[in-house]
Amino acid sequence: TSITSAKIQVNGVHLHYQQTGEGSHAVLLLPGMLGSGQTDFGPQLKFMNKQLFTIVAWDPRGYGKSIPPSRDFPPDFFERDAKDAVDLMQALKFKKFSLLGWSDGGITALIAAAKYPNLIHKLVVWGANASVTQEDVRIYNGIRDVSKWSEKVRKPLEEMYGHNYFAKTCEAWVDGISHFAENSDGNICQQLLPDIKCPTFIIHGEKDPLVPQAHAEYIHKHIKGSRLLLMPEGKHNLHLRFAEDFNRQVEDFLR
Repeated sequence: TSITSAKIQVNGVHLHYQQTGEGSHAVLLLPGMLGSGQTDFGPQLKFMNKQLFTIVAWDPRGYGKSIPPSRDFPPDFFERDAKDAVDLMQALKFKKFSLLGWSDGGITALIAAAKYPNLIHKLVVWGANASVTQEDVRIYNGIRDVSKWSEKVRKPLEEMYGHNYFAKTCEAWVDGISHFAENSDGNICQQLLPDIKCPTFIIHGEKDPLVPQAHAEYIHKHIKGSRLLLMPEGKHNLHLRFAEDFNRQVEDFLR
């Protein structure tokens, strides 16, 4: 089945998305910081079961091909993304859908599942966190300078954005997400976790250098009935590195 790309106007911006499959179960893929459907979800768009699922991968505003506007990070940027994501799926005429959120997209998915419970069928998150600690801020500052990133990770993003937008947006992201550390308990969305009522699957790579395991355990503990899978060799991008295993686990959960 081919992958189609299109744009649709949502909340005053033109959001880009990719869509594939003809299954009755709609699934939205939510990318991480600076991510897009194309850069973050190749193996999912290509190989997830297209008979069972209709798969949509979106580029949040200011990312990927959803530019303009330029990306910014006001205090409510996760809530804004959650509303955009849900409104995008409704604009595409999906009445109910599941969310697969990676990293920042996982945070967005947690907020969307808590705030729009009637629309969300099932939830899968990995590499996500519901709060920001001082240790997290130290980790984020370690990736502030994109010239120090490995070429493999840097190159597709430089090709998509050009060096200046990429570098500037990464710095703005570090500042934006670090602000949460000033909240009580570093809160992003901790208070919303008990409101998540849909079946939830949390996956965590035990070798994730960006998100300590305690975050996955916290989310698991505060979402009633959720499942937690630890992947011993998984890093932050476990869905790319171990795509076959990841896709199988997720498809079994979504069925």
